[in-house]
Amino acid sequence: MLAPDLAADARILWRLLRGQPKSGGHAERLQAFYAPQADRYDAFRARLLHGRQELIERLDLQPGDRVVELGCGTGSSLARIGERAAQLASFDMVDLCPALLEVARQRAAGHDHVRVIEADATTWQPEQAVDCVFMSYALTMIPDWSRVIANTQAMLAPGGRIGIVDFHLPEDGSRIGNALWRQWFGHDGVHLSAKHLPMLRQMFTERSCAEQRASVPYLPGLRAPYYLFVGERQARLPER
Repeated sequence: MLAPDLAADARILWRLLRGQPKSGGHAERLQAFYAPQADRYDAFRARLLHGRQELIERLDLQPGDRVVELGCGTGSSLARIGERAAQLASFDMVDLCPALLEVARQRAAGHDHVRVIEADATTWQPEQAVDCVFMSYALTMIPDWSRVIANTQAMLAPGGRIGIVDFHLPEDGSRIGNALWRQWFGHDGVHLSAKHLPMLRQMFTERSCAEQRASVPYLPGLRAPYYLFVGERQARLPER
């Protein structure tokens, strides 16, 4: 008999092997793919999604900040922010997948200034400009990712911060290696791109950036490329 953790991982690995459904709208595909994984989502992805705590530290969240997380998933960022979350003026956690948001609502219970919102990251806007917007392994899940970056720029106050950690295709990666990563991740609805960092650097003033590689569960020797970017909205947007 499989150990409980291994059995739970096996169910998720089976979902990953099957891939994300190809039919239906974006929200429908996310729900079909993640609903069976929701109860084990965080435990498995803690070994796959690296750099999330480092991103929180680099954002330098301050008391009174208004913060938005796009693609919040299960709301696990609340634990990574820790006691600082109680000092924020507001924290809006936005996602499009009901199954993951249900877990996020349980985490946010008792935090009066935290809102869990089911909405599309390409179009949703807060009621007023915010001080920080961040995303953890969510940008690659959104086919029209460039609209998310533009929408983030629009919701930030001048001098506001954007932070993103996500998989990508590094410039120094081989053509074959990048093609394999693109195909492998694409099977599960993760759209790797070499264009994220150039667009972020064009639209925001770069404060810090790191490109790294991290281990993949059950695949020893493989190291997936990811980046960690923190930028600042310019006081005046460039004229188009």
